[in-house]
Amino acid sequence: MAGRHEKYWRLLDMCNNLPPIPTAVAHPCDNSSLECAAGAAKMGLIAPILAGPRARIEAVAEEYRIDLSGLPIEDTAHSRESAERAVALVREGKAEALMKGSLHTDELMGEVVKRDSGLRTARRVSHCFIMDVPTYSEALIVTDAAVNIAPTLEEKVDIIQNAIDLAHALRFPEVRVAILSAMETVNPKVPSTVEAAALCKMADRGQITGAIVDGPLALDNAISLESVAIKKIDSPVAGRANVLVVPDLEAGNMLAKSLSFLAGADAAGIVLGTRVPVILTSRADSPITRYASCAVAVMVAEARRASSRKAVI
Repeated sequence: MAGRHEKYWRLLDMCNNLPPIPTAVAHPCDNSSLECAAGAAKMGLIAPILAGPRARIEAVAEEYRIDLSGLPIEDTAHSRESAERAVALVREGKAEALMKGSLHTDELMGEVVKRDSGLRTARRVSHCFIMDVPTYSEALIVTDAAVNIAPTLEEKVDIIQNAIDLAHALRFPEVRVAILSAMETVNPKVPSTVEAAALCKMADRGQITGAIVDGPLALDNAISLESVAIKKIDSPVAGRANVLVVPDLEAGNMLAKSLSFLAGADAAGIVLGTRVPVILTSRADSPITRYASCAVAVMVAEARRASSRKAVI
């Protein structure tokens, strides 16, 4: 059994020798988001550029005694303009990451996914939780619990590949992907089991790369070796998964919140498939979870730099 936050502290340690990434912070107009940006800057994780109403940001900083020394502020009129300006900072090459402040996720993501002025790539945009579950030996990536409501088979290919690439950026020694459903056998009456089988075959054919992929697997089959032994499942993933792919957003949301509220897990959030990593935090997040989300973005940015260097060579 791992200790609480042990996995997040390991992640933060991996960032010690990496440079802080310039990060556009959209509308940090409350205590938690502004304190996170300033705290992550002091830890050397990010170099924040605050996009929001200057007067409100400075008032929050004064009320909660948050030191904003050296942090540039891009003055905006309201949250929508804050999101627009933060995305523009990325497009202008001034930021390598985007961070959600006190605005709604939909408001920020609406700017991110705009076709002409957003941050889209050829890859489908998707969300990952990096979960620190005290009772599980490894960090767990859960995807997608915040962006794609009912992804198609084609979209799930990108969602899975985004999660696999994230696992490599976080230096997982081996990436084991479990495609979840309600059972471990293919049942034509349960569409998610049929899709899971198709996705596994796509992985066999090289359409999904960089991981061992298996499914369908019920949640217990994915993470419990005892369950695997009882059901006599022969799989290199079953009981040892470190990436969990859910059928849809509702399942992902319920799984992540169940782990958080019933198993004491924390959930760092990141959006991928965009030009730069998008750090999604919640007002309910603990400080260590917020900093872990920043650390994830640092690792993703570093992996992209390394990939670019290899491409040049």
